[in-house]
Amino acid sequence: MKPLQHALLAAAFACVLAAPVAAATPTNPAAGVYAGPKRLNKVIELLEAGQPVYYSYGARGPDPARTPQEMHAIGKSLGRTWADLLMYDMEHAPLDFNLLRAFMQGLVDGGPTPSGHRTPAVIVTLPLLGLDRETVRHNHWMIQQALACGIHGLHLNRARDPEAVREFIRQARYPIHPQGVGEGLEEGIRGFGSQNFAARIWGVPPQEYFRLADAWPLNPRGELLFGVKLEDAHAVRNADATLRVPGVAFGEAGPRDQSLSRGHLEGRADPPLPPDVQAIVDEVLAACRRAGKPYLDNVLPENVVDRLRWGVMIGAGGSERAADAGRRHTGRVMPW
Repeated sequence: MKPLQHALLAAAFACVLAAPVAAATPTNPAAGVYAGPKRLNKVIELLEAGQPVYYSYGARGPDPARTPQEMHAIGKSLGRTWADLLMYDMEHAPLDFNLLRAFMQGLVDGGPTPSGHRTPAVIVTLPLLGLDRETVRHNHWMIQQALACGIHGLHLNRARDPEAVREFIRQARYPIHPQGVGEGLEEGIRGFGSQNFAARIWGVPPQEYFRLADAWPLNPRGELLFGVKLEDAHAVRNADATLRVPGVAFGEAGPRDQSLSRGHLEGRADPPLPPDVQAIVDEVLAACRRAGKPYLDNVLPENVVDRLRWGVMIGAGGSERAADAGRRHTGRVMPW
């Protein structure tokens, strides 16, 4: 993406984030017309329309699936989920790419979604920390393996160093994509052979997967989302520079890890947060506004409208009731 195009898109997102969602007059979704999916990635399609998105979870909990058959069944059960996005945890759950492939195949077999998308979007968190460039470079294999499973994005934990984030984006891109190269990014390093299973999950020919598997909004045709967790004081100090790395699509403050890093053991993600944690969360939201990037945070049924007004565009927490209330409030037409 050229600098001017990037600036215009960032400005558009800044307007979405700065203006209260409630300022728009809600409409009855039943009165709208939905013509079916325009993109492969449901989350990107909604964000481009200025609509908040809501997520649930793929693999989490104290007793995760142990076999590909079990994980396929879980994926199949979520093929028509209410959620726009599924966060799949491999930061603290098992780092098992066979399980992830089985989950993705299950989503395909259980789909399509009520909106007509082949699967909900799936974003993975890896046991990879954005501490510095070398940490990311030496653990590049995790990025490569996860993307080859046909997922729709990655969320980088402890994104402390903008140079680590640049390396993260580099490892996730194919060298055929020129956007941002020489303008803050190096040429992508993802290799041939990674496209075959992923293309089957996406339901596209391998050559088309090469074209689509790139970072949005850096590449307007890209269908991959890359986020950053600014979840401790070190990351927050570099928030503005990190969120402006080409290829970063969204950010979050990570209130539970923010709390832990400040000695609070409860690990709350919903208000009221400890005052020192709330101040940091506000700071990260402000940085997302300045960079024109969507902000991720928890929403509950009783506070979703206020949270949307505050600036949340990616609603965490896994609450179907909160998602229903938020979608009605913003007059969403796309089925859920």
